[in-house]
Amino acid sequence: MDRLIYTAMTGAKHAFMQQAGVANNLANASTLGFKAQMHRFQAVPVLTEAMRTRAFVVDESIQDIFDEGPILRTDNPLDVAVDGPGWIAVESPDGDGEAYTRAGALEINANGILQTKSGFIVMGDGGPIAIPPDNHVTIGPDGTVSLIPTFGEPNVVNVVGRLKLVNPPETDLERSGDGLFRLKDNGIAPLDETVQVVSGSLEGSNVNPAEAMVSLISLSRQFEMQIKLLQTADQNARQADRLLSLS
Repeated sequence: MDRLIYTAMTGAKHAFMQQAGVANNLANASTLGFKAQMHRFQAVPVLTEAMRTRAFVVDESIQDIFDEGPILRTDNPLDVAVDGPGWIAVESPDGDGEAYTRAGALEINANGILQTKSGFIVMGDGGPIAIPPDNHVTIGPDGTVSLIPTFGEPNVVNVVGRLKLVNPPETDLERSGDGLFRLKDNGIAPLDETVQVVSGSLEGSNVNPAEAMVSLISLSRQFEMQIKLLQTADQNARQADRLLSLS
């Protein structure tokens, strides 16, 4: 009897956890550059002499899905979408090292430094990129940031830096609580000359809302099934107690 309880209990727990993961994906279906997560489970036997026939359901892994999201045209010269594999390097919020994102909605802060809409300083090939006032900003396919003065001679183009675009192996990346990705060894990825961006565009979330809704309904039914198994085990135990008391 308790074998059923062990399996159903842990199955219900992890079905609930997976529901939370899918719900988080669904909540970020409109978040720029968001990458979905997928939970994988497996059954693990309890390796003790007393309970050799019992098994738990455990998290095998939480996998990040790095599929590309749709590219959305905005015509804002400060918006960039990574075209294909690659990442935009930003300064870590604590100022220690780098982090990586595909949310390319950029802006110029009060100090004239290029940053993301979330406030993360964008890294250039030589550090943060400073944008002087009274200039029209353009970003080339290779990430080159150029300025055209809004006064004086309009044909003068000044290059002030280049976005640091990187492409580390996906297996070396891990998601942080702030939504950014970092190298697992806290290292710094090198500049990758092959990574390209599309100016005036943004990458949307790679979450498919319809698939997420179907998955959420399926997980809800799985959770209900596990709870019913627990209730069945309880009823069977009560009936067994009654039979023993009669005998």
